[in-house]
Amino acid sequence: MAKAIMLQGTGSDVGKTVLVAGLCRVARNRGLKVRPFKPQNMSNNAAVADIPGDNNHGGGEIGRAQWLQAIACGVAPSVHMNPVLLKPQTDVGAQVIVQGKVFGEARARDYQALKGRLMDAVLDSWGKVGEGADLVIVEGAGSPAEINLRSRDIANMGFATRADVPVVLVGDIDRGGVIASVAGTHLILPEEDRRMIVGYLINKFRGDVSLFDDGLKAIEKFTGWRCFGVVPWLKAAARLPSEDSVVLERLASGEARALKVAVPMLGRIANFDDLDPLKAEPQVEVVFVPPGKKLPADAGLVVIPGSKSTIGDLLKFRENGWDRDLAAHRKRGGHVIGICGGFQMLGRTVRDPNGIEGSVTDAEGLGLLDIETVMEPEKTVRNVSARSVPFDLPLEGYEIHLGRTTGPDTVRPSAIINGIEDGAISADGKVIGTYMHGLFGADAFRGKFLESLGIRGGGIDYRAEVERALDEVAAELENHLDCDAIFALAR
Repeated sequence: MAKAIMLQGTGSDVGKTVLVAGLCRVARNRGLKVRPFKPQNMSNNAAVADIPGDNNHGGGEIGRAQWLQAIACGVAPSVHMNPVLLKPQTDVGAQVIVQGKVFGEARARDYQALKGRLMDAVLDSWGKVGEGADLVIVEGAGSPAEINLRSRDIANMGFATRADVPVVLVGDIDRGGVIASVAGTHLILPEEDRRMIVGYLINKFRGDVSLFDDGLKAIEKFTGWRCFGVVPWLKAAARLPSEDSVVLERLASGEARALKVAVPMLGRIANFDDLDPLKAEPQVEVVFVPPGKKLPADAGLVVIPGSKSTIGDLLKFRENGWDRDLAAHRKRGGHVIGICGGFQMLGRTVRDPNGIEGSVTDAEGLGLLDIETVMEPEKTVRNVSARSVPFDLPLEGYEIHLGRTTGPDTVRPSAIINGIEDGAISADGKVIGTYMHGLFGADAFRGKFLESLGIRGGGIDYRAEVERALDEVAAELENHLDCDAIFALAR
């Protein structure tokens, strides 16, 4: 079995995902065969990964973070890198993905009872991820300080103690109270869990780090733990795909640019990193519009992103008045793209006769495309190579969706995927729908598409930009963390 080290946080969103990705790249740069692992993840930003040994299946789902971390390692993503993925559908329930495949649905309380059964899958994947590797870097979820959930935990100390993986605790100084959060975690953890922690690091520091010297002394006094370093605010992290939709709440509009792209923040927004390549374009301003705010009248393009709950988000779309804003946008000659669930919303109706998404089984669509969608139990999960029909250029991406879409506008497909027509385009060519995620990542297509809107785009190798950002993060970690000591403590 490969040696391993685990990063756990004093809370959610302390930056564990980027730190694990950065450490994976550090280890790779040192010539180590390194792999990422996250026992349990909760996110509607999913990626398609290989299911080893299953040649008949298109692929399985993992968290987008583990997909990014696999890139940092220079290896293909595997479903075993994230054996349990929860995809929230309501405020109290989620779809449960186990080793890439749909396991079922569970309300929060039911899921707690289910965890014991899922630990076997976690440990099975754990054994497979380490095969042929020198090092595995594990990411926790939430915080080990949630001791009310400890008895059935599979994501933090429940996993670390079972797999005997030492833990580095991550504290986020940007949110404040970092001394209390680290010392408080030490205080409330049971001795068995406290023994697993070999030290801590401080993340997201801004300014003169020497001003925190007394803080480090205080943490040492309260805990006795060693500090592996203080990580500055990593500017390069903004150029990496984001996994957790909590980041959308902090996104502010940047400076005005030639093209404004408006993106409604759906309640169950999924795979919103589809917009990242557009954000990287110097002439494009991407604005995520929160509920209660109007879609900006000066937007040249509206993108309706993916959704884990198409009908539910469609109903909320109308409640927010975004349907009226969208109609006004079309009257002004504006362009619209719908991706996956957003594509389904653009049609005349969305029907869910089996109640797959919930109790509401029929909803009127936005009517911008002459199509209708019927939800079906079988889920399409696959990586694809395709070709844009309007621009006759190659595309690469993936599909994760339920439902079959038909109607007159599908005679004008937006792409050809594996020889099969996908999506639909309105008669005037200004409304486009597709089931394919990742289409903006195709550099030539993105450039031609922006050119069709009168914007100079292209010239950016988006995937190379992600690689450069990972290298920059790794360089910062080498400078500010004792990576030698962290790796030496792996076992």
